[in-house]
Amino acid sequence: MIEAGVHPLAASTTRRSDERIDTVRRRWHFRHPLVIRAAHWINLACLAVLLMSGLQIFNAHPALYWGSASTFDAPLLAITNDETAEGAARGIVRVGDHAIDTTGWLGLSTAQGQSTGRAFPAWITLPANQDLATGRRWHFLFAWAFVINGLIYLIYGIESGQLRRRIVPRRDEVRHLGASIREHLTLTFPKGDEAKRYNVLQTLTYLVVIVLLLPMMLLTGLAMSPGFNAVLPLPTLFGGRQSARTIHFIVTNLLVLFTLVHVALVLVSGAWNNMRGMVTGWFVIETTRTSDPGKTFDPGTIR
Repeated sequence: MIEAGVHPLAASTTRRSDERIDTVRRRWHFRHPLVIRAAHWINLACLAVLLMSGLQIFNAHPALYWGSASTFDAPLLAITNDETAEGAARGIVRVGDHAIDTTGWLGLSTAQGQSTGRAFPAWITLPANQDLATGRRWHFLFAWAFVINGLIYLIYGIESGQLRRRIVPRRDEVRHLGASIREHLTLTFPKGDEAKRYNVLQTLTYLVVIVLLLPMMLLTGLAMSPGFNAVLPLPTLFGGRQSARTIHFIVTNLLVLFTLVHVALVLVSGAWNNMRGMVTGWFVIETTRTSDPGKTFDPGTIR
């Protein structure tokens, strides 16, 4: 029996309200031009060699000071080794008056089955054996390669407008910085058209790295060169050569931290898609459209 006031077709066209159909659409988006991709990978190679050779140089005198001279009895930081009360060797990191046991990692590590007293272990220095002269050659060679590559990147980025689009956030985006930080902390990444552009946290981070950290690393490195300082007294900008060395060390660690976070986010946000984008330039953007076939259809509304 059909109830009064109910159209005969209404019951047959009513679906369950929880029925949904998700349609995923994949679109190819050209994200990284050739010059940007090449500069990215060259920078990666340069920074890796600069880090490893820099640690080799640091191992020759593994302590940091502030000012123009080395105050050997009171370093800000020192990575060394000593003996425990029982006579066992240990590696330690001294920060002011505090000592941290870092045996096996810093100060004292194992090389070829033997305990070796050196600030950073052999596997992370270039060359692996203690060789200051060779480490300096590697460091200076790749420092100039890094500078030339950076200049090409800057010239191309400014001329093409890529630099402004990549590292300068819009004013309306800055207002959403807090939301962007929360999204990163919860590993919530942009979808659809929002994925075409770096979010505000990314652009601000790249801005700090490109405009502040990398130039600071270059300037403090030059400030430690007696030959260069004979022409341009850069150490005075940083309060002395030892201060420049300390700032150089801090900036290097900040760049390492940036790289680790960058790689981690690349992996969790879509490793294959991100890697393909930086190798070929093409990035896949997925958009999901949800249809609702469970919505009640009322033929009585048709006129």
